[in-house]
Amino acid sequence: MGKGKLVAKIVERARAGYEVEDVQYGKVYRWQPETVVVECGCGEEASLTHSETACEECGTEHTGLVREDLSDRQPQGDEDVHPWRYSGDGEDDGALPY
Repeated sequence: MGKGKLVAKIVERARAGYEVEDVQYGKVYRWQPETVVVECGCGEEASLTHSETACEECGTEHTGLVREDLSDRQPQGDEDVHPWRYSGDGEDDGALPY
């Protein structure tokens, strides 16, 4: 048997969490799923998640690599999952309880 061709290599990992954006009347919290950036065998880099596992350029599926890498990661603490509870903004500003 010959040597296998490199299918993909993980370049970067990003944990899941909220991106916080300040807006006119408060803050907007947008969920960003956990991702891995993969260098595909075709030479392109693809940002992949549990639900998006194929290279957009060549269509190669990286499901096994993505799921294996993301499966061992545990959720962060409460402050990462619910950042609005720890923002320190407006304790008595009439906001709804969380």
